Amino acid sequence: MDDNVIKGKWNQLKGEAKKQWGKLTDDDLDVIAGEKDKLIGKIQERHGHNKDEAEKEYHTWSSRFNDY
Repeated sequence: MDDNVIKGKWNQLKGEAKKQWGKLTDDDLDVIAGEKDKLIGKIQERHGHNKDEAEKEYHTWSSRFNDY
């Protein structure tokens, strides 16, 4: 899914992000506000992944919503 689409639909996708990355808090999700780089940074911070791992997880996750 295009990064701009995720940002626009963030309120609908926050629950999906929380399911995927359970260590993200509601406050984290509000701060992220659908911004790819912020989400990747929080995945790194909360789950202890390096940048490449976090980006791969993000792309795998976001590709699930191509028809969303």
